[in-house]
Amino acid sequence: MGDWKVTLREVGFVLRSEEMRPVEKKMGEMIEKWASECFTNMAVGVLALQGSFNEHIAALKRLGVKGVEIRKPEQLDNISALIIPGGESTTMAKLAEYHNLFPALRDFVKMGRPVWGTCAGLIFLADKAVGQKVGGQELVGGLDCTVHRNFFGSQIQSFEAELAVPELADKEGGPANFRGIFIRAPAILEAGPGVKVLADYPVPSNKYVDSSSAVESQEEKTEPEGKVIVAVKQGNLLGTAFHPELTADTRWHSYFLKMVDEVGEGTSNSISTVDGEALSDNQNPPRIDLPIFQ
Repeated sequence: MGDWKVTLREVGFVLRSEEMRPVEKKMGEMIEKWASECFTNMAVGVLALQGSFNEHIAALKRLGVKGVEIRKPEQLDNISALIIPGGESTTMAKLAEYHNLFPALRDFVKMGRPVWGTCAGLIFLADKAVGQKVGGQELVGGLDCTVHRNFFGSQIQSFEAELAVPELADKEGGPANFRGIFIRAPAILEAGPGVKVLADYPVPSNKYVDSSSAVESQEEKTEPEGKVIVAVKQGNLLGTAFHPELTADTRWHSYFLKMVDEVGEGTSNSISTVDGEALSDNQNPPRIDLPIFQ
Protein backbone atom coordinates (compact mmCIF):
# COMPACT_ATOMS: atom_id res chain seq x y z
CA MET A 1 0.00 0.00 0.00
CA GLY A 2 1.35 3.45 -0.87
CA ASP A 3 3.97 2.44 -3.51
CA TRP A 4 1.76 3.67 -6.37
CA LYS A 5 1.37 6.99 -4.58
CA VAL A 6 5.14 7.37 -4.30
CA THR A 7 5.43 6.62 -8.03
CA LEU A 8 2.83 9.26 -8.84
CA ARG A 9 4.74 11.80 -6.78
CA GLU A 10 7.98 10.95 -8.58
CA VAL A 11 6.21 11.32 -11.92
CA GLY A 12 4.87 14.66 -10.75
CA PHE A 13 8.35 15.90 -9.84
CA VAL A 14 9.64 14.91 -13.29
CA LEU A 15 6.70 16.39 -15.20
CA ARG A 16 7.01 19.75 -13.53
CA SER A 17 10.78 20.01 -13.99
CA GLU A 18 12.19 22.96 -15.92
CA GLU A 19 12.84 20.82 -19.01
CA MET A 20 9.14 20.02 -19.54
CA ARG A 21 6.65 22.12 -21.50
CA PRO A 22 4.15 24.33 -19.58
CA VAL A 23 1.22 21.92 -20.09
CA GLU A 24 3.27 18.97 -18.87
CA LYS A 25 4.52 20.98 -15.90
CA LYS A 26 0.94 21.85 -14.96
CA MET A 27 -0.02 18.18 -15.23
CA GLY A 28 2.90 17.30 -13.00
CA GLU A 29 1.78 19.79 -10.37
CA MET A 30 -1.75 18.35 -10.42
CA ILE A 31 -0.51 14.74 -10.07
CA GLU A 32 1.83 15.68 -7.23
CA LYS A 33 -0.93 17.55 -5.40
CA TRP A 34 -3.38 14.66 -5.82
CA ALA A 35 -0.86 12.09 -4.58
CA SER A 36 -0.03 14.31 -1.59
CA GLU A 37 -3.71 14.57 -0.68
CA CYS A 38 -3.90 10.77 -0.66
CA PHE A 39 -1.30 10.73 2.08
CA THR A 40 -3.43 12.77 4.45
CA ASN A 41 -5.16 9.52 5.44
CA MET A 42 -1.81 8.28 6.78
CA ALA A 43 -1.99 10.50 9.83
CA VAL A 44 0.01 9.95 13.02
CA GLY A 45 -1.78 10.90 16.21
CA VAL A 46 -0.09 12.66 19.11
CA LEU A 47 -1.79 12.48 22.50
CA ALA A 48 -2.38 16.16 23.27
CA LEU A 49 -3.47 16.25 26.89
CA GLN A 50 -0.34 17.89 28.25
CA GLY A 51 3.39 17.96 27.59
CA SER A 52 5.47 18.23 24.43
CA PHE A 53 2.87 17.24 21.84
CA ASN A 54 3.47 20.35 19.73
CA GLU A 55 7.15 19.48 19.43
CA HIS A 56 6.32 15.98 18.17
CA ILE A 57 3.91 17.40 15.61
CA ALA A 58 6.61 19.82 14.44
CA ALA A 59 9.10 16.95 14.09
CA LEU A 60 6.59 14.94 12.05
CA LYS A 61 5.95 17.98 9.86
CA ARG A 62 9.68 18.23 9.12
CA LEU A 63 9.38 14.69 7.74
CA GLY A 64 6.33 15.67 5.73
CA VAL A 65 3.90 13.79 7.96
CA LYS A 66 0.58 15.06 9.24
CA GLY A 67 0.39 14.99 13.04
CA VAL A 68 -3.08 14.97 14.60
CA GLU A 69 -3.80 16.10 18.15
CA ILE A 70 -5.67 13.36 20.02
CA ARG A 71 -7.84 14.20 23.03
CA LYS A 72 -10.90 11.96 22.65
CA PRO A 73 -11.25 8.16 22.32
CA GLU A 74 -13.08 8.31 19.00
CA GLN A 75 -10.21 10.22 17.40
CA LEU A 76 -8.05 7.10 17.63
CA ASP A 77 -10.17 5.54 14.88
CA ASN A 78 -8.77 7.98 12.32
CA ILE A 79 -5.01 7.50 12.80
CA SER A 80 -2.45 4.91 11.76
CA ALA A 81 -0.14 5.27 14.74
CA LEU A 82 0.15 7.18 18.02
CA ILE A 83 2.83 9.08 19.92
CA ILE A 84 2.41 9.60 23.68
CA PRO A 85 4.65 12.58 24.47
CA GLY A 86 6.67 13.59 27.47
CA GLY A 87 5.09 15.67 30.18
CA GLU A 88 3.95 15.24 33.78
CA SER A 89 2.86 11.61 33.86
CA THR A 90 0.48 11.91 36.81
CA THR A 91 -1.28 14.92 35.29
CA MET A 92 -1.51 13.20 31.91
CA ALA A 93 -2.96 10.09 33.57
CA LYS A 94 -5.61 12.11 35.39
CA LEU A 95 -6.61 13.88 32.18
CA ALA A 96 -6.70 10.59 30.27
CA GLU A 97 -8.90 9.11 32.97
CA TYR A 98 -11.18 12.17 32.88
CA HIS A 99 -11.63 11.80 29.10
CA ASN A 100 -12.10 8.01 29.41
CA LEU A 101 -9.11 7.43 27.15
CA PHE A 102 -7.50 4.45 28.88
CA PRO A 103 -9.81 1.72 27.48
CA ALA A 104 -9.40 3.09 23.94
CA LEU A 105 -5.62 3.44 24.32
CA ARG A 106 -5.33 -0.15 25.55
CA ASP A 107 -7.42 -1.37 22.62
CA PHE A 108 -5.23 0.63 20.23
CA VAL A 109 -2.14 -1.14 21.60
CA LYS A 110 -3.79 -4.58 21.54
CA MET A 111 -4.80 -4.12 17.90
CA GLY A 112 -1.12 -3.94 17.03
CA ARG A 113 -1.09 -0.29 16.04
CA PRO A 114 2.34 1.36 16.41
CA VAL A 115 2.65 3.42 19.60
CA TRP A 116 5.70 5.38 20.76
CA GLY A 117 6.02 6.75 24.27
CA THR A 118 8.65 9.36 25.15
CA CYS A 119 9.52 10.05 28.80
CA ALA A 120 6.07 10.20 30.46
CA GLY A 121 4.75 8.29 27.45
CA LEU A 122 7.20 5.50 28.24
CA ILE A 123 5.75 5.30 31.75
CA PHE A 124 2.25 5.06 30.24
CA LEU A 125 3.27 2.08 28.09
CA ALA A 126 5.07 0.13 30.83
CA ASP A 127 3.38 -2.86 32.42
CA LYS A 128 4.78 -1.78 35.79
CA ALA A 129 5.94 1.57 37.18
CA VAL A 130 7.70 2.25 40.48
CA GLY A 131 8.70 5.50 42.17
CA GLN A 132 5.23 6.92 41.64
CA LYS A 133 3.45 9.46 43.77
CA VAL A 134 1.38 8.09 46.62
CA GLY A 135 -1.67 6.38 45.17
CA GLY A 136 0.08 5.60 41.89
CA GLN A 137 -1.36 6.23 38.44
CA GLU A 138 -3.20 4.26 35.79
CA LEU A 139 -1.12 2.79 32.97
CA VAL A 140 -1.86 1.74 29.41
CA GLY A 141 0.61 -1.13 29.53
CA GLY A 142 1.88 -3.35 26.75
CA LEU A 143 5.63 -2.98 27.25
CA ASP A 144 6.97 -5.89 29.29
CA CYS A 145 9.17 -3.76 31.50
CA THR A 146 9.44 -2.04 34.86
CA VAL A 147 9.97 1.71 34.73
CA HIS A 148 11.17 3.95 37.56
CA ARG A 149 9.17 7.17 37.23
CA ASN A 150 11.85 9.75 38.20
CA PHE A 151 14.97 7.64 38.21
CA PHE A 152 17.36 10.46 37.35
CA GLY A 153 15.96 12.91 39.87
CA SER A 154 14.09 16.19 39.86
CA GLN A 155 13.70 18.91 37.23
CA ILE A 156 16.97 20.62 38.16
CA GLN A 157 18.81 17.32 37.62
CA SER A 158 17.85 17.24 33.95
CA PHE A 159 20.78 16.60 31.63
CA GLU A 160 21.95 15.66 28.15
CA ALA A 161 24.11 12.69 27.24
CA GLU A 162 25.51 10.97 24.18
CA LEU A 163 23.86 7.57 23.72
CA ALA A 164 25.16 4.73 21.60
CA VAL A 165 22.35 3.86 19.17
CA PRO A 166 23.65 1.18 16.77
CA GLU A 167 20.21 0.03 15.62
CA LEU A 168 19.08 3.60 14.91
CA ALA A 169 22.26 4.37 12.97
CA ASP A 170 21.93 1.12 11.03
CA LYS A 171 18.30 1.77 10.06
CA GLU A 172 18.37 5.54 9.61
CA GLY A 173 21.99 6.39 8.91
CA GLY A 174 23.74 9.32 10.51
CA PRO A 175 26.09 9.21 13.50
CA ALA A 176 26.40 6.18 15.78
CA ASN A 177 25.41 8.32 18.77
CA PHE A 178 22.28 10.27 19.63
CA ARG A 179 22.27 13.17 22.09
CA GLY A 180 19.47 12.34 24.48
CA ILE A 181 17.71 15.07 26.45
CA PHE A 182 16.61 13.75 29.85
CA ILE A 183 14.13 15.96 31.72
CA ARG A 184 13.11 14.58 35.11
CA ALA A 185 13.46 11.35 33.25
CA PRO A 186 12.40 7.78 33.95
CA ALA A 187 14.54 4.70 33.34
CA ILE A 188 13.76 1.08 32.62
CA LEU A 189 15.00 -1.15 35.42
CA GLU A 190 13.90 -4.50 34.02
CA ALA A 191 12.82 -5.65 30.56
CA GLY A 192 11.25 -8.93 29.53
CA PRO A 193 12.75 -11.40 27.03
CA GLY A 194 10.65 -10.07 24.17
CA VAL A 195 11.89 -6.50 24.60
CA LYS A 196 14.72 -5.27 22.39
CA VAL A 197 17.07 -2.80 24.07
CA LEU A 198 17.93 0.08 21.73
CA ALA A 199 19.93 2.25 24.14
CA ASP A 200 21.17 2.17 27.71
CA TYR A 201 23.03 4.53 30.00
CA PRO A 202 25.70 3.89 32.66
CA VAL A 203 24.79 4.66 36.26
CA PRO A 204 27.65 5.71 38.57
CA SER A 205 27.77 4.01 41.95
CA ASN A 206 27.05 7.20 43.89
CA LYS A 207 23.99 8.26 41.90
CA TYR A 208 20.68 7.00 43.20
CA VAL A 209 17.30 8.63 43.52
CA ASP A 210 16.22 9.42 47.07
CA SER A 211 12.53 9.07 47.82
CA SER A 212 10.83 12.25 48.99
CA SER A 213 7.86 12.36 51.32
CA ALA A 214 5.57 12.50 48.30
CA VAL A 215 7.09 9.44 46.65
CA GLU A 216 6.85 5.87 47.84
CA SER A 217 10.23 4.32 48.65
CA GLN A 218 11.12 1.54 46.24
CA GLU A 219 13.38 -1.48 46.59
CA GLU A 220 14.21 -1.64 42.90
CA LYS A 221 17.66 -0.14 42.34
CA THR A 222 20.31 -0.82 39.73
CA GLU A 223 23.59 -2.34 40.77
CA PRO A 224 26.57 0.04 41.29
CA GLU A 225 28.46 0.76 38.07
CA GLY A 226 25.59 -0.80 36.16
CA LYS A 227 23.39 0.45 33.38
CA VAL A 228 19.76 1.39 33.03
CA ILE A 229 17.79 1.00 29.81
CA VAL A 230 16.59 4.20 28.15
CA ALA A 231 15.15 3.01 24.79
CA VAL A 232 13.31 -0.18 23.86
CA LYS A 233 11.18 -1.76 21.17
CA GLN A 234 8.68 -4.59 21.60
CA GLY A 235 6.59 -5.50 18.59
CA ASN A 236 4.46 -2.47 17.73
CA LEU A 237 5.66 -0.48 20.75
CA LEU A 238 8.60 1.93 21.03
CA GLY A 239 9.71 3.64 24.23
CA THR A 240 12.35 6.27 24.95
CA ALA A 241 13.16 7.80 28.34
CA PHE A 242 14.51 10.92 26.65
CA HIS A 243 13.01 13.57 24.34
CA PRO A 244 13.96 13.21 20.64
CA GLU A 245 11.28 15.76 19.76
CA LEU A 246 13.34 18.49 21.44
CA THR A 247 16.24 18.00 19.02
CA ALA A 248 16.61 18.65 15.30
CA ASP A 249 17.59 15.00 14.74
CA THR A 250 14.48 13.30 13.34
CA ARG A 251 15.89 9.77 13.14
CA TRP A 252 13.76 8.41 15.99
CA HIS A 253 10.64 9.75 14.32
CA SER A 254 11.69 8.22 11.02
CA TYR A 255 12.43 4.93 12.80
CA PHE A 256 8.92 4.98 14.29
CA LEU A 257 7.36 5.67 10.90
CA LYS A 258 9.09 2.57 9.53
CA MET A 259 7.36 0.60 12.28
CA VAL A 260 4.07 1.69 10.72
CA ASP A 261 5.25 0.05 7.52
CA GLU A 262 6.21 -3.12 9.38
CA VAL A 263 2.70 -3.63 10.74
CA GLY A 264 1.13 -3.05 7.34
CA GLU A 265 -0.46 0.36 7.97
CA GLY A 266 1.62 2.05 5.29
CA THR A 267 5.17 2.65 4.19
CA SER A 268 7.71 5.05 5.55
CA ASN A 269 8.27 6.40 2.03
CA SER A 270 4.61 7.19 1.50
CA ILE A 271 4.21 8.72 4.91
CA SER A 272 7.34 10.82 4.93
CA THR A 273 6.88 12.59 1.62
CA VAL A 274 3.56 14.37 2.05
CA ASP A 275 4.97 17.84 1.49
CA GLY A 276 8.12 16.88 -0.36
CA GLU A 277 11.45 15.48 0.71
CA ALA A 278 12.27 15.25 4.39
CA LEU A 279 14.70 17.78 5.75
CA SER A 280 18.24 16.49 5.99
CA ASP A 281 19.01 17.64 9.50
CA ASN A 282 20.57 14.50 10.96
CA GLN A 283 24.19 15.28 10.30
CA ASN A 284 24.80 18.27 12.56
CA PRO A 285 21.68 18.97 14.62
CA PRO A 286 21.87 22.15 16.72
CA ARG A 287 21.67 21.58 20.44
CA ILE A 288 21.37 23.42 23.71
CA ASP A 289 23.77 21.89 26.19
CA LEU A 290 22.56 20.67 29.55
CA PRO A 291 24.79 19.06 32.20
CA ILE A 292 26.08 15.53 31.62
CA PHE A 293 24.75 13.13 34.26
CA GLN A 294 27.71 11.83 36.30
